[in-house]
Amino acid sequence: MQKFALSLLLAVFATGLFAQKSETYEFTEIKRLPATPVKSQDKTGTCWAFSCASFLESEALRLGKSEANLSEMFVVRHIYRQKCENYVRRQGTAQFSEGGLAHDMLNAVKQFGIAPESAYPGRADVSKPYDHSQLEKSLKAMCEELVKQGKAGKLDQKWLSKVDSVLDAEFGVVPQTFTVDGTLFTPVSYRDFLAIHPDNYVSISSFTHHPFYEKFILEVPDNWANGQFYNLPLSEMMRCLQYAVQQGYTVEWDADVSNMGFSAGNGIAIVPEKEWKDRSVADRQNAFKVWEPEKTVTQEYRQQLFDQQITTDDHLMHIVGMLDEAHGGDFYAVKNSWGEISDLKGYVNVSDAYMRLNTLSFTVHKNALPTDVQRRLGIQSGSATSGAPVMRPNSTPAPAATDKSNIKVSPARIQPKTSTIQPKATPQKAGKSSSN
Repeated sequence: MQKFALSLLLAVFATGLFAQKSETYEFTEIKRLPATPVKSQDKTGTCWAFSCASFLESEALRLGKSEANLSEMFVVRHIYRQKCENYVRRQGTAQFSEGGLAHDMLNAVKQFGIAPESAYPGRADVSKPYDHSQLEKSLKAMCEELVKQGKAGKLDQKWLSKVDSVLDAEFGVVPQTFTVDGTLFTPVSYRDFLAIHPDNYVSISSFTHHPFYEKFILEVPDNWANGQFYNLPLSEMMRCLQYAVQQGYTVEWDADVSNMGFSAGNGIAIVPEKEWKDRSVADRQNAFKVWEPEKTVTQEYRQQLFDQQITTDDHLMHIVGMLDEAHGGDFYAVKNSWGEISDLKGYVNVSDAYMRLNTLSFTVHKNALPTDVQRRLGIQSGSATSGAPVMRPNSTPAPAATDKSNIKVSPARIQPKTSTIQPKATPQKAGKSSSN
């Protein structure tokens, strides 16, 4: 009888384990905000332009405008010119690549305005995908030659016209005017028509090597323009993110995605509790499909991985909503720029833990921040009082053990991936493509 009872207990226990392992991710929408169709950045490192253009398109919708299809290449062309000038004037010591950050888009929109895709497709043959690999090489080689000429005292006063010639050949001449729905616009008047005011947007980050509640220059290679970020404690950064989405604001997101927890092909991003190197073949095959618990992420752990260059800045995307996962709680609906891949057609469901660990920064309208945070940062006048957290119960992270499961595939910007990716036992190095 005792043996029978023990056998029955073991059978029930085994059944429970099997049932637990077979549970799939179950998502319910909490909030989904208006967004334009998914695009593809193709073979370029211009995710910063695609994500921020998508963000501004959603902002225009929030402000009551009709759906706009903004030209990413209008801004990219201006930024390449600024990068060339910066590189030459800094005598070849500055960062030069395809990558950038959200403030590059906003700075260009403030200075030059914006154009619709129809007015500036940004390539000679619109039937072909974007590909800036050769352009980047050509521009850098030209800039290095210009640096040599400058050091020799032989730089032509009209040297920037040579840069313009290369850019015009690649992107086309920038239009001075264009027509949208029968109305004639300039790039500046079109920006104003969409009610986009670049000075209204702020960037938020969270790192302990700078004082909290102050601005700092984020030390990542693509911050070539020395953009400033407000530094908040991790819990406050996450509170601001949730508050913004709940109040109807989408968010532009800069993150590390070159780790084994991010799978665009499966449409999900997580920080699993079980390390990748300890997984069986079956575990690896079920990753991103069968639910599993995630690591907790502290401020200290986040800083540790950033300092070790495990967490790096390599991709920007667009947060457009929140989800509830039946087992794990909060997830975020993120619009990517790698085309309509996976069953989610170009979207990725990103866990709260992944956000905490892998967010380099996010950009949002200043009014999307809680009032007490705005006041403490000096964005809004008045005394700052502590705001009530908006995080769900049990979502406050506990201390985490050292995690080597998040070891990066590559510290370089990554190329868009179009296939379903299954994690391997150990990460593989990807080629340095300067693509994001």
